[in-house]
Amino acid sequence: MSDHVGNRAVVLGGGMAGLLAARVLSEAYTDVLVVDRDTLTGVTGPRRGVPQGRHAHALLARGQQILEELFPGLGDEFAAAGVPAGDLAGDLRWYFNGRRLRPARSGLMSVSATRPVLEARVRARVAALPNVAFLERHAVLSLSSTAGGERITGVRVAAEDETGPGRVLEADLVVDATGRGSRTPVWLEELGYDRPGEERVKVGLAYTTRHYRLSSDPYGDDLSINPVASPANPRGAFFPKLHDGSSQLSLTGILGDHPPTDPDGFLAFVRSLSAPEIYEAVRDAEPLDDPVTFRFPASVRRRYERLRRFPEGLLVMGDGVCSFNPVYGQGMTVAALEAMVLREHLRLGVPPRPQRFFRDISPVIDVPWEISAGGDLAFPGVEGPRSLKTRLGNVYMSRLHAAAARDGGVTEAFFRVAGLVDPPQRLFRPGLVLRVLRNSGGRTAEERTAVGSSAQDRTTVGSTVEDRTTVDRTTADRMASSGGATG
Repeated sequence: MSDHVGNRAVVLGGGMAGLLAARVLSEAYTDVLVVDRDTLTGVTGPRRGVPQGRHAHALLARGQQILEELFPGLGDEFAAAGVPAGDLAGDLRWYFNGRRLRPARSGLMSVSATRPVLEARVRARVAALPNVAFLERHAVLSLSSTAGGERITGVRVAAEDETGPGRVLEADLVVDATGRGSRTPVWLEELGYDRPGEERVKVGLAYTTRHYRLSSDPYGDDLSINPVASPANPRGAFFPKLHDGSSQLSLTGILGDHPPTDPDGFLAFVRSLSAPEIYEAVRDAEPLDDPVTFRFPASVRRRYERLRRFPEGLLVMGDGVCSFNPVYGQGMTVAALEAMVLREHLRLGVPPRPQRFFRDISPVIDVPWEISAGGDLAFPGVEGPRSLKTRLGNVYMSRLHAAAARDGGVTEAFFRVAGLVDPPQRLFRPGLVLRVLRNSGGRTAEERTAVGSSAQDRTTVGSTVEDRTTVDRTTADRMASSGGATG
């Protein structure tokens, strides 16, 4: 067709990033082929290639909006399948810093679907596209390129039971959506290019998850109970009810304080949470499986946009560009945002230029990276540079969470930013800042940490209770002028 920019695009990886890439590529390439090591067709449970698939997942509000745009009626499909859904700020029970946030109607949808259920529905939609096909149970061995390495011309693959050199799949465009284990940095080096620089925030996170059939109802009208980890209590959990009537309990612990997998240790960890109703619900419930653990050592951002040279015909998307601390639930939504950037490039009617694409997705990544990396740096044991902006941002966010325990309007504003719908600057509007000051109460642990972190900064962030209002206004003013950061 004349409106196609190329004949074949090959997508490496059949997870959410790869599926979303395939969806937008189908509009611009004659054929799209998705390659994955796993079996994809007909799979409705956790996959080997998605080790976090057994644990709690979140699709943020902006991601939900994009999926509905790319796959109209997807939300109705979930509803027809009995998947619980409701308002992100009004129908989920959130605890921050040990305080329960006051509910609010935000108009932002939260779908309580497990990762396998969500992925299966999206995969079925992509598989139904007439010009998309899947090559399953194949490993990607290497890239193929022109003699000088200036352009990628395809990939070499081999079936999982195959020995030998494999075969080359020719492609006008290759999209690496293989996730955290992306080999693109190695392939670039082999072709004579520089590897991208990396930024890392080591969190030493682990999820441990178990499913239950409850004998009592702790939820009421809520879809999930979520005590979020904080410096005051770095143990957290996500406790959603699922479409089959069971409940999923994913415990989180950082910096090596990992939730145990033995039943007694698991239950003791549950008892230490800031939401006591979870322990009351599961201590006498029927376990449906044994606890399983997933470890996440560090958030990693690869700075492809800073490379001076990059081969044509190759893009990287999803966790291969930026792998976020999963407790913030940002990965799938950022992949969706990147897919929309790719769609804009394709609508120019020419093949996407890699360096321009990486430059354009960089600001898409900036906000969620500041949210997760900045938030993680609020924990004293997490290593990393803490700029004045980061410290002030965490002071303000701690106050905002305290205010949200009393003011539903603050809750709504927070989740519109955390859901990547509104920009962080919205949290620093004068009217909201006044509500935060009025409702946040006494000095928070994060403020005391920021105040004590540097003698040089004490004049900025204050050192007495009497300075508290000045502290808050200074925080808000400086954060607003610098573009804001949340944590």
